[in-house]
This record gives sequence, C-alpha cells and structure tokens, in this order.
Amino acid sequence: MTRELHLSAAQVGWPLVFSNGLTFIFSFFWGALTDSIGRRWAMIIPACIGAFVAPIYLLTTDYMTILIAFSIQGAFAGAIYGINPSYTSERFPTEIRATAAAFCYHMGAVAGAFVPPILTYFAIERGMGFAIPMLVGTVGGLVSFVITLFFSPETKGQVLVSDLQIVPGE
Repeated sequence: MTRELHLSAAQVGWPLVFSNGLTFIFSFFWGALTDSIGRRWAMIIPACIGAFVAPIYLLTTDYMTILIAFSIQGAFAGAIYGINPSYTSERFPTEIRATAAAFCYHMGAVAGAFVPPILTYFAIERGMGFAIPMLVGTVGGLVSFVITLFFSPETKGQVLVSDLQIVPGE
C-alpha cells in the first residue's frame, strides 16, 4: 500500500489496528453465538460475510473505504479463528485431541508459509499488483473454509469423554 497507493506507514497501520480490535471484540460475540446456533454456523456466517467484504477494500484506492471495510473484515472473517480451537478439539477423540489439533494447526502453518511467495510471484512477476492475488486467496480460502464446514459435523453439546477410562465415569 505504501508503494501502490503512496500511503505512509501510519496510514497502512491504522486499518490493521482497527481490524485487530474488532477481531478481538467480535471473537467474543461469535463465540457466545455458538451456544445458540452451533459452532459450524457461527463460523460459516462470518466467513460468508467476509468473502463479500474482501472485494470492497481490495479493489479500491480510497483510503477511507479501505480503513472501514478492512476493519469490518476483522469483525467477520478475522473473528472466525476464535472458534477454531474448540471446534477442532471436539472433532477428535480425547486420547489424541491435543496432538491432532496441533497437527491441524501446524499443517495450516505449513500451507500458510507458501502464501507470501505465491502472492509476491503473481504481484511482481505477473504484474498483477497485490490486490488481485490477495482477493483470490482471501475469497478462495473463505469459500473452501465454508464448504469444509458445511460438510463437517456439528459439535455443539458434544460431551468430551475418553473412550479409554481407568475408572468408569458415574
């Protein structure tokens, strides 16, 4: 943004500050909503909204539009990651829960490590700028997230009890 839109470092930073603040606040909101609508829908709804907000800030050069839309993105697509740990934990048996959840997160980190070089390749080598590759990555990622959740089981109300018990529960 500093090079393409000629913005200062402070102007680039403010959308991040507001987005992170809304991510923090709305993580509580979407987390609380999981008790009434379920974990899957509490992640599907904000991910869908985030997919529609992404083009607004990525396809404009107006600073106020970027500031507001990117901040709104934090309240929706940014806040879905507050629910992921509990949802992931509830998908695995107690005996392997920590290991399996950590494996999933680390596989995501491995895949995520390829994002900067791929975005940079398309932006620089293909002359697309960063906006279009980021839009494709953001919307593509959110769509695949929604599709995966749509076909995944709901874990709301699941009782987390080990199958291997030394002393049977009462």
